[in-house]
Amino acid sequence: MADSTASPSPAHPAPSTPADRPVYVVGGGPGGLAVAYALRARGVRAVVLERADRVGTSWRRHYDRLHLHTTRRLSALPGLPMPRRFGRWVARDDVVRYLEKYAEHHELEIVTGVEVSRVDRTPDGTGWLLRATGGRELTGAAVVVATGFNHTPYVPDWPGRTSYTGEFLHASHYRNPGPYAGRDVLVVGVGNTGAEIAVDLVEGGAARVRLAVRTAPHIVRRSTAGWAAQYTGVLVRRLPVPLVDALARPLARLSVPDLSAHGLPRPDTGLYSRVTEGAIPVQDVGLIDAVRKGRVEVVAAVEGFEDGKVVLADGSRIEPDAVVAATGYVRGLQDLVGHLGVLDARGRPVAHGARSPQGAPGLYFTGFTNPISGMLRELARDAVRIAKAVTRDGGARISRLPL
Repeated sequence: MADSTASPSPAHPAPSTPADRPVYVVGGGPGGLAVAYALRARGVRAVVLERADRVGTSWRRHYDRLHLHTTRRLSALPGLPMPRRFGRWVARDDVVRYLEKYAEHHELEIVTGVEVSRVDRTPDGTGWLLRATGGRELTGAAVVVATGFNHTPYVPDWPGRTSYTGEFLHASHYRNPGPYAGRDVLVVGVGNTGAEIAVDLVEGGAARVRLAVRTAPHIVRRSTAGWAAQYTGVLVRRLPVPLVDALARPLARLSVPDLSAHGLPRPDTGLYSRVTEGAIPVQDVGLIDAVRKGRVEVVAAVEGFEDGKVVLADGSRIEPDAVVAATGYVRGLQDLVGHLGVLDARGRPVAHGARSPQGAPGLYFTGFTNPISGMLRELARDAVRIAKAVTRDGGARISRLPL
C-alpha cells in the first residue's frame, strides 16, 4: 500500500498528458477499495484518495455492538473472502480488519489525508480535474466517487433544537450503553440503527428507553431456520415491486408478531415499495422482544423542543436524560459534483454503477443506494462493472500499470 504521508502530486503539478492519467477513486471505504482492486486487476492504475488517516473510517465510528445484517459470504469484496473465523454475522471491528487487510493484500495505491472538494471536467474535455487539500489539482482519466452512503450526519431542523440544553447526540457519536446506565434515554428514529441502539441501551442497563417513531417500519427476522433474510432479498431484487410487496405480506404475518398494541402497527405500504423509496426493512436483533416486553416504549415522533422538554407529535412532552438522534445521513455530494447536474432533487446521483450520468462521461458513483440484497454485495458487483466500463470507454487515456 502506498505511503499514507505521500502526496499524489505537487500543489501545482505539471500538466499531464491524456495517456498517463490514472483513475481517481474518491473514498477509502469498501466501495472505493473494491473499485480500486477491480481496476488494478484489469491493469489500470487506480489511486484512492481518502480524507481520513486510514481506510474504513465510516465503519470505525459505528457503535460497538454493530454486526453486519448480511452474511459473511455475501459481504466479501472481490478478490478476497472474509475469514471463516469472523462468523456468519461479521462484527464491526472485523469489518475494519478486513478492509485494512484488503488494501494491503491487493497492494492498493492509497493516499490518506487528502480531501477532494470539487470535481470538474478538464478544459480540453479529455478527463477530470480534482481540486483537493493543500491546493492540489489532480487530473484523472476517470473518477469514481465512493464517499459513502453514511457520509454526513443528518439532524432535522426541529423547532427549539438549537436552544435545547439537555444531552443530545447524533447516533454517529453513540458508541455503547455505558454512559447511559440508570438513565432515561429517548432514541429518535426506527431504522436499523435506531432499533439496534434502543436494544443496546436496554441490555446495557438504561433505566428507561423510549423510541420515537414517525412511520412504522417493516420488520424482518435476520434469519429464520437458518435462511438469512438477505437470501430472499437477492432472489426478489429483480422481480416487479408489486409482486414482491404481495409476497412479503403473508410472510410478515407468519414471522413477525403484530405489535400494534405496543405502538408499532403493520405498515400500510408494501415492503419493496418502501425499499425503492430508500427505506430498507429493520432487521430484528432484539427489538421485537424488547417492544413486546415493554422494555422499549414506542412513542410518537419528535416535533420539536421547548422549555428543556421534547415535544412529540401527539402533543405530549417528555424530559429524558439524553436524546440519541438516529435520523440518518445525507450523501454530502452537492459541493463535490452538484454543479455538474448529476444529482437528483434529493442530492443522490442520477446514475450509479457502470453508468455515467448523461453529459459526464468517465464519472461514476458507487455506494449511494441501499439495496434489499445487501450493500456490500452490490458494492462488490458494481466494482467489477465499473472497472469494465472504465477500461472499455477510457481507451488510451488511462494510465496502465507496468507488466
